[in-house]
Amino acid sequence: MKPRTIIGLVFIVAGLLKLTIIWEFIHWSWFAQVTEQPWVTYFCIFLIICVGAHLIIDSYRRDPDQWLQRPLPIGEDGKRICCSVHYGGDEYVYRGETFHGARLDAFCGGIRMDLHEAVITEDEEIDIHTFCGGIELYVPTHVNVVVKSRSFIGGVGNHVTHTPDPKAPTLHIVASNFFGGVDIKN
Repeated sequence: MKPRTIIGLVFIVAGLLKLTIIWEFIHWSWFAQVTEQPWVTYFCIFLIICVGAHLIIDSYRRDPDQWLQRPLPIGEDGKRICCSVHYGGDEYVYRGETFHGARLDAFCGGIRMDLHEAVITEDEEIDIHTFCGGIELYVPTHVNVVVKSRSFIGGVGNHVTHTPDPKAPTLHIVASNFFGGVDIKN
């Protein structure tokens, strides 16, 4: 366990312990001395619990090994890949394989797909659905990217350098986001 995680757990336990004393589930007179107004006490407890939760979440967010590197899941047609993540993070990296499109589903989790070394010779489509999750796409610089998005409290960030060659292959990204998002980069 990381030190930030342990510190976060200590903050959360201290805040919850203070709440149980205020609500008289536990009687510790030395820990229950409150000299402030009740709303200040509850605000301080809420702040302590939020700081603890932030420390725990941040300790996992900064961990470079949080992404599970998975083999490419080839779909039923033998070409298009289908990736689905629930409550976690998966990473898919193309290393010289031909890319024939994808369907990416993220439910309370994330997917990172690296297409830098993928062989893309014709127009392909990436169909994305997110619910409280996110997707990171890394595309090669020699392809065009066209985005169509339907988002509810979410969106698509297209940070790709556009290719001036009209004959270059195009990645058509169709994204449906509900409290989620997609980030596309080179």
